[in-house]
Amino acid sequence: MFVLQVLVVLLLVVAAVVALLIQSRSDRFAAARDRSLAAAEAFAHGPGLVATMEGPNPSAVLQPLTEAARKAAHVDFIVVTDRNGIRYTHPEPEQIGKKFVGTIGPSLEGRVTVEQVHGPLGEEYQVVVPVEDTQGAVVGIVSSGMKVANVSSAINRQLPVVLGAGAVALGLATTGTALVGRRLLRQTHGLGPEEMTRMYEHHDAVLHAVREGVAIVGGDGRVLLANDEARRLLDLPADAEGRAVADLGLAPRTTELLISGRVVTDEVIHVGNRLVAVNNRPTDSGGGPAGSVTTLRDSTELLALAGKAEVARSRLRLLYDASVTIGTTLDVRRTAEELARTASREFCDYATVDLAEEVLLGEEPQSLTAGAPVVLRRVAVTGVRDDSPLYPQGELVTWAGSTPQAAGFVSGRSSLVPEVASDAGWRRQDTERTQAVMEFGLASLIAVPLSARGVLMGVACFWRSRARGPFEEDDLSLAEELAARAAVSIDNARRYTREHTMAVTLQHSLLPRALPEQSALDIAYRYLPAQAGVGGDWFDVIPLPGTRVALVVGDVVGHGLHAAATMGRLRTAVQNFSTLDLPPDELLGHLDELVAHIDQETAATEGQLAITGATCLYAVYDPTTAVCALARAGHPPPAIAHPDGTVEVLSLPAGPPLGLGGMPFEATEVRLPPGSSLVLYTDGLIEDRTRDIGVGLDVLTATLAHPDRAPQEVCDAVLDALLPVRQTDDIALLVARTRVLEPDRTTEWEVTATPAAVAEARAEATRQLTEWGLDEAGFVTELVLSELVTNAIRYATGPIKVRLLYDRTLICEVSDTSSTAPHLRYAAAEDEGGRGLFLVAQLAERWGVRYTPEGKIIWAEQHL
Repeated sequence: MFVLQVLVVLLLVVAAVVALLIQSRSDRFAAARDRSLAAAEAFAHGPGLVATMEGPNPSAVLQPLTEAARKAAHVDFIVVTDRNGIRYTHPEPEQIGKKFVGTIGPSLEGRVTVEQVHGPLGEEYQVVVPVEDTQGAVVGIVSSGMKVANVSSAINRQLPVVLGAGAVALGLATTGTALVGRRLLRQTHGLGPEEMTRMYEHHDAVLHAVREGVAIVGGDGRVLLANDEARRLLDLPADAEGRAVADLGLAPRTTELLISGRVVTDEVIHVGNRLVAVNNRPTDSGGGPAGSVTTLRDSTELLALAGKAEVARSRLRLLYDASVTIGTTLDVRRTAEELARTASREFCDYATVDLAEEVLLGEEPQSLTAGAPVVLRRVAVTGVRDDSPLYPQGELVTWAGSTPQAAGFVSGRSSLVPEVASDAGWRRQDTERTQAVMEFGLASLIAVPLSARGVLMGVACFWRSRARGPFEEDDLSLAEELAARAAVSIDNARRYTREHTMAVTLQHSLLPRALPEQSALDIAYRYLPAQAGVGGDWFDVIPLPGTRVALVVGDVVGHGLHAAATMGRLRTAVQNFSTLDLPPDELLGHLDELVAHIDQETAATEGQLAITGATCLYAVYDPTTAVCALARAGHPPPAIAHPDGTVEVLSLPAGPPLGLGGMPFEATEVRLPPGSSLVLYTDGLIEDRTRDIGVGLDVLTATLAHPDRAPQEVCDAVLDALLPVRQTDDIALLVARTRVLEPDRTTEWEVTATPAAVAEARAEATRQLTEWGLDEAGFVTELVLSELVTNAIRYATGPIKVRLLYDRTLICEVSDTSSTAPHLRYAAAEDEGGRGLFLVAQLAERWGVRYTPEGKIIWAEQHL
């Protein structure tokens, strides 16, 4: 080892000296070339050189100049020649006039030539540069050069340093060898080379004999070592050692593990048909060389367990998908379809869901006895094809008591039929359809009852084809888990359906069932409850005295039974307040107090104040004057479509929503020409999540700009234009086409406050009734009018006016300026008065009092 190290050091020293000589020679030549080129270029481009060369005696002028330039540039010669190479100058004067030694052809073409020649001065390194006149023509050449031997070199200074360094290296190597030898002896416990060789052979034999693969990969990704087991497990070629891992044709995952250098513990990979457990550790963690050592263990026996784990994982994934995809809505049919669709994707080829009719209506099915036929509705059927012979969706199926479906629905227990062809109970259902099912290829069945909270609602059936294989016991538990999850969602949807039906029923019972008879307006309406639950929207049409009609549209915030019940209370209150014949603003004021009272009741029972939140629009139309009085409490403004096609949204004072209190409401009167359409609506019509309220109003006004449409057609057109795809709020729409009472159907005159005026009033009324052809109503009218006029003369103040209105009924009105209203009472036997209003109430259909800014009007209405 010592001799080897000495030889290595000597070889390194010799190599360094040789390299130094070669470098020195190269440096001399480079220095000679660069210095010669600089001198020649400088002299060739000197001013006046061309003129001197063309002069009578160029040698005499140029010889001293070239010598001075040669000495200044530290070159051995600078020679100037003509185009033929005849020297004008030379360091040795006897060479002047002789031919230049060297290559001048390229320079005559304008190029610079660098060459090594044997000239008069010996071995020279010379540069030939052309001399050009102002037109670029070559008139001569300038050559400069040096003898190679004259170029100084650093080898004489560097050679002692190299030799000294070699000696020092030799000494250090000798010392290091001694130290390393002593350390190796300590580490090998005194073992010699022979013992070390035998130990290496023993370790190598053990390495290749163990049944665990070992592979060592270097930091450059090449295989340094692979024992026989590693070659077998990884199918490595014979020449794998020394080759890059990426070139061995291994799987990408295996290649990544071998060259990654990361810590891996018992990671299982597929190599062919084997499962290999891999452990990987880097070799440079303790200061060692870069790379990694990998151990591999054959774990093929775990393949069966892995297959079972994969099956379990797929079932868990199916159950997870079922929990996400089943029950996304509170709709019974859609939930059943989600169950069938989820099961048919992975678990089976075809899935069906049959439910009892009562479940679809939100009710609980009746209990049946064992063996009884079961009638179920086919709600969902899905599969790999659409032409299966199974009962189609929507069909009402009567299952025989012996079938798994009927038995499961009655008993609540699941049934597994591995081979339907051998199941006698199922074959009794429908002979032709049963045969078609078997010929179609469906061979195995699982029937699971859908039960939740003790309620049996239907049966889910899962079918597999003969190509896929029959169901097993493990599949039955999975089917039951799927059905159990779906059953809870179906039961929730059933309960919601029941609650929704109850709320809708309550809501419809609180809304107008039919429009009242009246002649002032041609009315059409639409009411659409929200898809996700009923709300508190309402509308009403209320006939008022004097052929007038009140229109109401309101909205209670929220959904559900509470909103519907509150809506009913408010609608009833509006009807009661309307009997007082109040102006729209006063009626809204009373309604506001009622809502505040409802909030106080809620606070008293629940311990906290809850704002009911409601809006309302109240309008009163009088066909005798074509004037409509309106007021609103936080409700969207109405729209008016005029007969000429123009549409406007009335700018009514908004007013606060009902229940806030403290702010008065304002009423506005608008004159509506005959044929105008007054459109009242709730915010669910114009407002949507995907549409701004301003856009909704624009669409509404554009749709109403068709005066030729009837009110029914207007309702349809408005809903077609504005109804959202997913309706989340109630929609109430009321379209009223105005009419006016013909002038010849009304008469009015003033009565003087004297007793004789009563007879005059009776005579005038009789004359008018005769003109209208109502002679049969003359007696009652005279009696009623006599009592009303007499009371006005006796107890009120003038002026007193009488008005008769001939519409669907005959209306007698007596107005005065007094605010005191008469009251109906029972007169005693000796009383002289108190019987007149009693007679009026008995003879007329109805009677009443309404107040005006000037006083009051007492009216009586009688059917014709």
